[in-house]
Amino acid sequence: MTRNSDAGQPARSPAPVQKVIDTLASLYPEARYALNFSTPLELLVATILAAQCTDERVNAVTKDLFQKYRNARDYATAKQEELEEDVHPTGFYRNKAKSIRAACQYLLDHHNGEVPRTLAELVKVPGVARKTANVVLGNAFGISEGFIVDTHVTRLAARLGWTAQEDAVKIEQDLMKLVPSQEWLNLAHRLILHGRAICTARKPACDRCPLASFCPSAGTV
Repeated sequence: MTRNSDAGQPARSPAPVQKVIDTLASLYPEARYALNFSTPLELLVATILAAQCTDERVNAVTKDLFQKYRNARDYATAKQEELEEDVHPTGFYRNKAKSIRAACQYLLDHHNGEVPRTLAELVKVPGVARKTANVVLGNAFGISEGFIVDTHVTRLAARLGWTAQEDAVKIEQDLMKLVPSQEWLNLAHRLILHGRAICTARKPACDRCPLASFCPSAGTV
């Protein structure tokens, strides 16, 4: 889980977990999930729409979408073409509309139109993988059964030396072993914010990163 910064140089140790938790908590004390929602179903829909789309654009679309579609039946019985038009600005609108309709039909068939509160049940919903399930459980219900792993978390976990895995599920397993469960949700949010603000994909700003003094990748990316 460590890596060499330069050939012939010893690998630097992984970043200390508690130090990262404390530093990012000070840096992003009010961290929260960026998608707007008022019900678990709204968060489920918003998270489906967020695939390969900015949170800002999703929030702009859902502002009207959530006024038009109030429950699972509204989505499940909507015409495919109409829902496609409503979610068009988020991209991949045909697949997203199809996924939302299928997910909501499943909720009607198996959960009386309600979003289930367990990871095992949520991942059975069409279009819902572990990341989406963890997002919904953590942010809508305050339940942390897993660690949210998106592209930012994937990148930062590797740079911090916390995982050598590339598969999201395996990365999640590594993080769940390292990080105390009560920190899973907040740390995921803070890693995402840090990945957007400082530890970016193309050019991380290590010179102004408060984690740089103990990050094994500082100055090497």
